[in-house]
Amino acid sequence: MSRPAGVAEREMALCEQVLKLVGNRADALVRAGGGQSSLTRFANSCIHQNVSEDTAGVQLQVTVDGGRTAGASSNRVDADGLSALVERALAAAALRPEDPEWPGLAEPQPGRGDDHWDDATAEASPKARAEAVEAFVTAGEGLEAAGYCSSSWVEVALANSAGQRLVGRSTSASISGIQRAVGPDGKADGSAEWSSSRLSDLDASWAGERAASRARAGTTAEDIAPGQYEVVLEPDCVADMVQFLSFGFSGKAYADGTSFVHPGEAQFDPSFSTWDDAADDRCVGLNFDTEGTPTAYLDLVKEGISGGLAHDRRSAAKAGVKSTGHATGSTAFGAFPRNVIVGGGESSADELISGVERGLLVCGFWYTRILDPKTQVVTGLTRNGLFRIENGEVGPAVRNLRFTQSYAGALGPDRVLGIGDDGRRVGNRWVPSLRLSAWNFTGGAQG
Repeated sequence: MSRPAGVAEREMALCEQVLKLVGNRADALVRAGGGQSSLTRFANSCIHQNVSEDTAGVQLQVTVDGGRTAGASSNRVDADGLSALVERALAAAALRPEDPEWPGLAEPQPGRGDDHWDDATAEASPKARAEAVEAFVTAGEGLEAAGYCSSSWVEVALANSAGQRLVGRSTSASISGIQRAVGPDGKADGSAEWSSSRLSDLDASWAGERAASRARAGTTAEDIAPGQYEVVLEPDCVADMVQFLSFGFSGKAYADGTSFVHPGEAQFDPSFSTWDDAADDRCVGLNFDTEGTPTAYLDLVKEGISGGLAHDRRSAAKAGVKSTGHATGSTAFGAFPRNVIVGGGESSADELISGVERGLLVCGFWYTRILDPKTQVVTGLTRNGLFRIENGEVGPAVRNLRFTQSYAGALGPDRVLGIGDDGRRVGNRWVPSLRLSAWNFTGGAQG
């Protein structure tokens, strides 16, 4: 689906039309939007699938007396379809129980920051994605490659009966894949990922070379005893850590007593800082949340000291503060940071490694599961690259290990020994490599 001119104006007009149909029968929040997600998949070093999905529709939330709230959605935008949408939502709201904690609608306020938008990415062709795939595959000559290259765009208009009006749009692109090598001791995979709001930012050749080098070295992996090791974690690992940490910076989790965060306390190493900033050029996505509140800048950890919490309107009202614009659309789940950036350091990845006398280089985690949100203890496995570090140099590959480790504890005071200058976007997080003093490996990949 191509992007017709004036699409944002058309979507806002749909919002206004729905609000007019609701009238004074309810408080209403309307989102109208459209987009396209495209994916080019490859396996056995060949592209085998190119798919694209168009999306368009209107979402409506209405609230009647006593905070009775219900929602409905439709991809019919003709007069009859919109009328049916409104009547369906109102009928559902009348059947809902009263909600004395309903926080009301977002008040009118301007958006914050520029859109994360790139015309070339929005209009990316299968050929453009295929060229990125070719660069990834070619970088692993003689190996088998598999993965995907994606590009997408979305435009959204939001309006509510309190007078809030916002329009936003964003693009995103990713290259993610593995290279597989076969050696005397079996097969080994190496992986790499790169994401951005611009397809042209993706260095697919670098990603392919990185994955290939890890795979070739992994074919002679040896066993290593579980235990506590100093580690250098590459950005893919740090992105996983940040994802779990973000859940703890939820205002709802804090109020429910399930968060590890103690605002104002030095829970982390002084060298460690992380924040959420939807307006930063390194981020992707919209600059406002599902409730129509612009997403505010939020210091999560500043020089080791735990800072702010992410709030939607409901958790903010309970805490006696303003929403930070991090609503997810889920009352049960609550708000959490979505555009997290970890502050980078001045050391290259090689310099981080050179300071380690005996430890492990960890290239990726997978199948991670949180065991205790109050302590941030997570268990998981290493994946696609685990190597000894001996006397400051990367040594032989070792077979994957299981770990059981508090993510917050691993970043605690005096635990962060170095931060890399190699920050890159992994998923929805901008993260560098980290050198940490200790990581608890509790068994082999089988247990």
